[in-house]
This record gives sequence, structure tokens and C-alpha cells, in this order.
Amino acid sequence: MNLRDYLRTSEAAEFLGVSPGTVRNWVRQGKLKARRLPQNGYRLFLESDLEAVLRSVQAPEKHETKPSTRDRA
Repeated sequence: MNLRDYLRTSEAAEFLGVSPGTVRNWVRQGKLKARRLPQNGYRLFLESDLEAVLRSVQAPEKHETKPSTRDRA
């Protein structure tokens, strides 16, 4: 494991634009994958995993909408 490839919790939070507490919650909920340092249990994150979370949040939702009655002329 090359530590230069990983971000700490605070760095991951800044990358994602959320608080460190939110990052920890997402790990517990299984929304975000974290690796742990065996020496101290610190969470580490790959940037590619964080980018995947951003893509999933930013992906436009596909909802079919009915045209409004006002749109009909």
C-alpha cells in the first residue's frame, strides 16, 4: 500500500465538499469504501472511489414526467 495514493478522512471530506462526519457515516452505511491502516485503524480513501461517489450524486435522475395541462395548447 503506497500511502501517497490515498486521502485521509479530512482530505476526502474536502474533496467531496462534505464534513468529515459525513464521510465516516457514508463508510458505515456502505456508500463509500475505506481502507484501514493496520497500525492505527485510520481510514484511507482512493481518489477514484471518491470520484465514483461524486459521479453517482451528480448523475441526472431519469424520471418520466407527464406534460402539464398548461403545456397543452
